[in-house]
Amino acid sequence: MAHINVPEGVPGIRSLVMFRPETGQYLYELAEVLLRGESTLSPADRELIATYVSYRNNCTFCYSSHAAAARCLYEDDALIVDEMLRDMTEAPISAKLKALLNIAGKVQILGKEVKQEDVDAARAEGATDREIHDAVLIAAAFSMFNRYVDGLASLTPTDPEAYAEMGKRMAKGYVLPQPQH
Repeated sequence: MAHINVPEGVPGIRSLVMFRPETGQYLYELAEVLLRGESTLSPADRELIATYVSYRNNCTFCYSSHAAAARCLYEDDALIVDEMLRDMTEAPISAKLKALLNIAGKVQILGKEVKQEDVDAARAEGATDREIHDAVLIAAAFSMFNRYVDGLASLTPTDPEAYAEMGKRMAKGYVLPQPQH
């Protein structure tokens, strides 16, 4: 049960942005730009970064929903998501993405954990300044989103099928949910 009076039966961040759409619209716009906007990183890879950070923050709703979106976006390579959650270092992803995930994981702990050698390692694997920037911003934003969702104890479904449906919707982009009447 959520700590505040949010729309009943609406899971995760959706209920929170429906409770306060004037702030929620900016959160959804940020997610849309970070995860679907123009980038040299694929939407699937950006969802994977969001999943990784949310998993490390133990935010079940966020990592489950973003993992589902990443699976949809990776299509035939959907198992990459579960392999990354099992062991990021052994997952069948590029060395560049592993280096960006390493940076994102350090941001999840504390921004100051990111050292020049982490950035140099990402650059050595071909990461651009924009990709490094975006990995850090995705990690920082999702740490905030995770704390928002868990701090207000929003509804977290336990049925994996609920997340599969969310993933299909999220794979198309981030659109503010409409208030229930």
